[in-house]
Amino acid sequence: MRPSTLSIPRSQRGFTLVEMAVVLAVIGLVLGAVMIGKDVQRNAEYTKIKQKFVDQWAVAYNAYYQRTGVPVGDSQVQPQLMVNGQGWLADTNNTASGGDMTNASSPGEVCADTQTVNLRDLMLHAGVEMPPGRAEGFEDRYVYLDSNGNPQEIKVCFRWNPPGTDSGAGNVMVISGLTPDLARFLDQSVDGQADAQEGVFREAGITASGDNQPGTQWGANNTYAMDASNATGTGDGSALDESQIVTVTAHYKMNQ
Repeated sequence: MRPSTLSIPRSQRGFTLVEMAVVLAVIGLVLGAVMIGKDVQRNAEYTKIKQKFVDQWAVAYNAYYQRTGVPVGDSQVQPQLMVNGQGWLADTNNTASGGDMTNASSPGEVCADTQTVNLRDLMLHAGVEMPPGRAEGFEDRYVYLDSNGNPQEIKVCFRWNPPGTDSGAGNVMVISGLTPDLARFLDQSVDGQADAQEGVFREAGITASGDNQPGTQWGANNTYAMDASNATGTGDGSALDESQIVTVTAHYKMNQ
């Protein structure tokens, strides 16, 4: 005859099915909350990057234009209305042809680590306040964690894209070091749609499609590691949990 459950000492009794179900449900809720918490934290960080770094650099660029009357790096006495226009004038190929703007090529980027035309020096000389960035002296950079928890660094430069550039012609902010999901977040926030080749926020180097054609997804995703050479927006990469995620570069069209 089997002994009654009541006759078994409490210390020797096992868990009932109801108790096991309650424990599993609690574990599931905890794991779900942790995963949701990570997504919420990452979205909050992405929002901070846009508002405190990318948007503030756009404000700094516009402030420079308002104070000097020319884009960053342009000549105030002989304006070309292009970023680094002064460098374009210094190019002997352009001066030899009388400064003809026909078929003009880009004079190159203006960055904070550029020796000839230093972005940070230009901003300071014009009295323009820059975003805090990574630290004083590194206002053009911002460090954040990718979805694998590894550090990534965003860097900002400015350049003039000649007509016919796939990512759009004109003066642009060059934003490198973006993970694919951060790039899509910024594109969605700026243009209202994550389209790599439409709007004012585009992927650098992407081949444009013809008129009246659907747009293109960003050229990579978070399943690819930093050294991936065949990253695509729709394929699956082989990034490990400890890998740094592949990054892309965006061109953000300025309004001046």
